[in-house]
Formats: sequence, C-alpha cells, structure tokens
Amino acid sequence: MYQTDPPSPPQESLPTMYDLPSEYPNETGVPDEFHIYQSQLLQETFIPPNYSQEEVFTAIDLNLYYDVHHPLRYKRPDWFAVLGNSRLYQGRELRLSYVMWQEGIAPFMVVELLSPSTEKEDLGQTVRDASQPPTKWEVYERLLRIPYYILYNRYNREFRAYQNIAGHYQPLELGNRGLWLSDVQLGLNRWEGTYANISAEWLRWYDQEGNWIPTLAEQRSRAQQDTQIAQQEAQIAQQRADAAERALSAEKAKAEQLAARLRELGIDPDE
Repeated sequence: MYQTDPPSPPQESLPTMYDLPSEYPNETGVPDEFHIYQSQLLQETFIPPNYSQEEVFTAIDLNLYYDVHHPLRYKRPDWFAVLGNSRLYQGRELRLSYVMWQEGIAPFMVVELLSPSTEKEDLGQTVRDASQPPTKWEVYERLLRIPYYILYNRYNREFRAYQNIAGHYQPLELGNRGLWLSDVQLGLNRWEGTYANISAEWLRWYDQEGNWIPTLAEQRSRAQQDTQIAQQEAQIAQQRADAAERALSAEKAKAEQLAARLRELGIDPDE
C-alpha cells in the first residue's frame, strides 16, 4: 500500500520570516522624512555599554509578527530594540521581519513617532471589536509585555514614556534628564541640534556622564580630528627632533673648531 509522508512538526509548518516579508505593495502609511531620520538617529546612538554589538538588535519600520495563532498579524514600530538577541538572524542573516515565535525574545523598547494619522492607534485610543486585531498598545502592553513604550510628538514636542508594570503601562515622570534606563546604562532625552543637515528637536541617547552618544558622522569627524591632531603632534615632535639635531651638530662643530685652534697653538685637546 502506498504510504504518504508523515505530517511536518508544527514548528516546521509555521510561516518563517521569508513567508512574512516586511513590505507589501498595497500597504499605506509609508514613513515621512522625520520618521526616517529620527529613527536613524535612535539607531546610531543606541549603544549600551553593558552589551556587545552582537547582543543587540534594533530595527526601523520592520514588521513585528506577534501571534502564532494569527501569523499574518503584525505591528510595525517606528523603532524598536531587542536585548540579548543576535544582531543577525541565527548569527548569519539580515532579517526580513521579526517573528516572535521564531525569535523567542520580545523587544526591550518600542518608540512610536506620533502623526495625525497614527496618533490614536499609538496611544491605544482606537476601539476595535473582538473580530479585529488588537491595537498597538494592547500588543505591546499585554501580548508582548514590552518593558518600555516611548512616544514622541514632533508637532507639540511632547515626549512620553511608559513602563510595563504587572502587565500594564504606567506613565513615567520625565525630568530635565529625560528617561534614564539602568538596564542599558543609557538615557533618552530631547536634543536641539543638527542631524542629516536638518536643525530640529530630536530624541537622542546619552551616556552616564550626560554626554550625547556620537552619531556616525560625528564619529568620523572626531576620528579625522584625532588623525589631524596626531599628525600635528608628530610634525611638532619631528621639528623639535630636527632642531635638537641641528643644535647638537652646531655644538659638535664648535668643539671641533676649538680643538683645531688648540692644536695650532701646540696644545693637545685630548690630554
């Protein structure tokens, strides 16, 4: 009798990140320029000193699939960070999406940049019935229990932070230093400055001493400055060495002239 192959185990039959890509042609809500640049600034400056770069995964506008029972449901945070997970999927591949039932580690933090079209959804003010997917707030708070949820509105410069305590987001009081997170030894605050040649207020990470974490452009600029300083110091050191050598040569020449004069007078300078 012909026998069919046994069915695949459940974990093998579930969709993978290749079945659940990050982009769909008919999808709306493409990020504007501020969303792109602000997310890039968060990405560049999120460098926890107590984690290696290989233990931190951050993503911009990447589909986050959260429910194994509804594998096509996802949320797309503007920016999120995962601690203790490989920068590359299984240590070797760039991710097409973040699939919770494959990764096993929920994000440590999600940042949403408010806009008129998404504000109610981001703030958990959208009302949906049981037949519809849960809101972002519900997914982040109740399903994934993401420890920190950050909201920023560039139109009124409102910066809010929530911490997940016992399965519910509680607002955090933000002082002059913004939000300090001891888990990553970094703080997040508003920064007035120029990024990508655009002067504006941004959210940016800072270190324990209160210094802003440098961007890639700032790192390159500092490296160039350090190189120039090193070259200048080397040039000065060489000039000093040349001057010392000339002075030594002059002294030697004077000594030789004096010895020659003594010999002319019948005096042996070596005695």
